[in-house]
Amino acid sequence: MDILYLLIPLSVILVFLIAGVFWWSLKSGQFEDLEGPAYRILMDDDRPQPLSKPPDQGDSGQAEGKP
Repeated sequence: MDILYLLIPLSVILVFLIAGVFWWSLKSGQFEDLEGPAYRILMDDDRPQPLSKPPDQGDSGQAEGKP
């Protein structure tokens, strides 16, 4: 029974903490655009990607003593 003196205040603090985080997320605009990210995934960029240059071989790939 004595544990209730600890658990009840901890649960109240936890509820206020969760409510504070939720309130902050509402004020910072986390829930403003719920459909935008879903549509952004479907929008492709149909332009071909530029080919990347092959890495320079330089001297790092050659053993010592060989030209």
